[in-house]
Amino acid sequence: MDKVRPFEQIALIFQISRESAKYFLNHVQKSFKIERPPHKLILEFVEKQNYKFQPTPYDVASAMKESGVWVYDLISAPPVPRDDEDIF
Repeated sequence: MDKVRPFEQIALIFQISRESAKYFLNHVQKSFKIERPPHKLILEFVEKQNYKFQPTPYDVASAMKESGVWVYDLISAPPVPRDDEDIF
């Protein structure tokens, strides 16, 4: 019997491609400075949260830190993209 990998489960939860799920998990890990959580722990956390939409990787990392699941330091939050103002 094949074992389901964390990225495959994330792909099912958020209805995204397997490659996007790998990217998502890796970026949750990269949201932490030094100590990075394993994919399995991220998956378990996401499953318990019952997200109605796909959060950003940094939002998941921040929630993991706030809830005490992974208490290591985060990098600074990524800049929020903003729309260019209309010039007309």
